[in-house]
Amino acid sequence: MSPKNGLRRRAAAALAGAAVLGLALTACSGGSGSSSASDTLVVYTGQAGDYQVNFNPFSPTKIGGMGTIFESLFFFNKAQVQDPVPLLGTEEAWNEDGTVLSVTLRDDVKWSDGEAFTADDVVFTFDLLKATPAINGGGYDGTAAAVDDTHVTLTFATPMFTKAPDLLSTPIVPEHLWADVDPTADVVEEPVGTGAFTLKEFKPQAYTLAANPDYWGGEPKVKEIRYLSLSGNQAGADAIAAGTIDWQTGPIPDIQNTHQNFPNYDAYTQWQNQMVLGTCSNPDLGCEGPQTDPAVRKALYYALDRDQLNSLAFMDTANEVSPVFTLTPSQDQFVSAAIEEKVAPQTAQTDTATQTLEAAGWVKGSDGIYEKDGERLSLTVEVVTGWTDYITAVDTMASQAKEAGIELTAAQSSWNEWTDQRLKGEFQLAIDSLWQGPTADPYYLYNYFFVSTATAQVGESAGNNYSRFSNADVDAALDALSALPLDDVAARQPYFDTIQAAIWDDMPYVPIMTGGTTSVWNTAEFSGWPSDEDLYAFPAVWSAWDCAEIFKRLEPKG
Repeated sequence: MSPKNGLRRRAAAALAGAAVLGLALTACSGGSGSSSASDTLVVYTGQAGDYQVNFNPFSPTKIGGMGTIFESLFFFNKAQVQDPVPLLGTEEAWNEDGTVLSVTLRDDVKWSDGEAFTADDVVFTFDLLKATPAINGGGYDGTAAAVDDTHVTLTFATPMFTKAPDLLSTPIVPEHLWADVDPTADVVEEPVGTGAFTLKEFKPQAYTLAANPDYWGGEPKVKEIRYLSLSGNQAGADAIAAGTIDWQTGPIPDIQNTHQNFPNYDAYTQWQNQMVLGTCSNPDLGCEGPQTDPAVRKALYYALDRDQLNSLAFMDTANEVSPVFTLTPSQDQFVSAAIEEKVAPQTAQTDTATQTLEAAGWVKGSDGIYEKDGERLSLTVEVVTGWTDYITAVDTMASQAKEAGIELTAAQSSWNEWTDQRLKGEFQLAIDSLWQGPTADPYYLYNYFFVSTATAQVGESAGNNYSRFSNADVDAALDALSALPLDDVAARQPYFDTIQAAIWDDMPYVPIMTGGTTSVWNTAEFSGWPSDEDLYAFPAVWSAWDCAEIFKRLEPKG
């Protein structure tokens, strides 16, 4: 792929990641009816099936509203390293020892119901976060206080320099409406926020956001955003061909030649999300099945032919992946010297896979599949119905794993069912992605997906650490890293060494590849899309905080 073929690539070295609360797999798409020559933007992110109304920004089954309706204090651009962009906050600063974060707030903001936004709303939100472990994926344990209506302090017992991006990306909710809301369970049908858009209409097949005429930043030029339900990636590709949606982030055939095939559209790709076979890995927390054996997880890692996967499932848009989840190449400097494999093998290492299993006591059965203690090495991979690239990937991996004596079977379900199974630990394997943090630094991914405070017993809803990985040394290393400035390289590396050694030994998330995130968007009807020259946000419609910034930048050409 090359720029002349319409697919523009951005070097991974320029990438940073998403704050833990900044990512929402919102379900949205365009189906029938032309979106051209209008100020209505029709978008599709890949969710299949009807919507179930829920605009609770803390719920794992939310369908939208992050960034568009509910704002954070600042926006962190995960497409490139830059200063945070002021939203509800205008200034932020740490004291010298990293124990007090002071934030200045805007004084001209109103909630969409007309009530004034104040520091009390910010304090209420952080108190809610602290009191509710299930939504506290970043491990916030500070004390929030309102100095006055436009100034807030967050105070900690120990230095917390690394917490700022997560904290400042927390969706702020209105105290006057949320005092009796259970953020883990309650469904929000009529959201009230401070954002540039409000909910205009909801139907199971579609919902529409309308531009907020009283938005503090000025009413957006895009007057409506319509999210329509489709049946999956193929339907999204068909809608691009028909010209009935304006933006989707997902595969279409011959994506390298998008503009030649569809002159109204362009495609843009970046590498950031590291695709994995997530496992319910921890028997001490109730996980059951062959995947609880680290040898099985490591054998899967070696069984994969990633070149073949890239070709068959991802149209050669994926990139190499590190087995310790440092983003390649921008975070190569953080890889421990003890990790001999800086990136995962691109071709199958079948002999290594089988040797790993046999060293752990697995014996090949007459049908070529390994077994141990009467248990056959057969595993089910959960995948969302309609996610055609992931479905193809699982089918391809099943063939590859069989060569190493491992049986993989795909189980398709709706996004809501897949999410519920994954968070409750009621699965063996699930194909998914791990996302990066707000700066080009592996601390954030480690703190999202490997910290014990972000997991739970099987049957209870976990935070981001759905693999249920738990390691006291890793927890201690993360605590130590949170107290060190990001630029103190020498002091930080020993803690990265500890974390990466544990990840390599245990491998609770089996690395697949770093996904090339490709958006296809309508350049004939809308201007202002991100580009290499102005990469002001990560261009993925399912990356909630980013797409909210893009919505505010777009202008209809009609």
